[in-house]
Amino acid sequence: MRDAGITGCVVNATCEEDWDAVEALAAEFGGFVIPAYGIHPWKADTAKVGWEERLKRRLKADPGATVGEIGVDGWVAAPEMDVQREVFVKQVRIAVEMGRIMTVHCLKAWEELFSVMDELPQWPEKFLMHSFGGSIEVAERLAKKGAWFSFSGYFLHERKRKVLEVFRKLPKDRILLETDAPEMMPPEEFVEFRLESGANHPANLRAIAEAFVNDMGDTILGQFEENRKRFWR
Repeated sequence: MRDAGITGCVVNATCEEDWDAVEALAAEFGGFVIPAYGIHPWKADTAKVGWEERLKRRLKADPGATVGEIGVDGWVAAPEMDVQREVFVKQVRIAVEMGRIMTVHCLKAWEELFSVMDELPQWPEKFLMHSFGGSIEVAERLAKKGAWFSFSGYFLHERKRKVLEVFRKLPKDRILLETDAPEMMPPEEFVEFRLESGANHPANLRAIAEAFVNDMGDTILGQFEENRKRFWR
């Protein structure tokens, strides 16, 4: 990633079993990897008794750590939404209590997400909507709550062009970039690197950034690094 010109990244856990590996990466690549500890909605049913306190201890041990990847997902049949929602709400409360940034996953569950927002008396000052694929109307509602929006290379596929149309309407100082490696492979012409398994490589961020700039215009070019510094500080 450094060879490709990338200056930093966030590594999100998906379940408690990931936390040690994420911590090890952050320790090995200090100043480059920002760790995010959390339980993904797809794995909400893996949460074991006491996980909240263990998450708090993990965050307390690293003041720069964030909470993620967390959220709600209506695309999957299991875990059930009630299970996802309970785990999500508890993680949001922890993020608020400890003053941490969140990385939020939401797929086909916008009203559920807004319901959680309405339910909770406090919400983190800023949070990232990971791989945002919603409408501009949804984006405007989220922006009022402090949302930033991450563009994934997967949305460079022709069938996903409507996502680019939404990003053209977003405030440029609220946009970030991601690969979601090893998932969400971009179109073949933007794949410069592959993991040994053939999956998406995080260094593909460079090609994704170049393609995004070509679509959005040069005015976004100088914004990425500034946005990254402002959001993750």
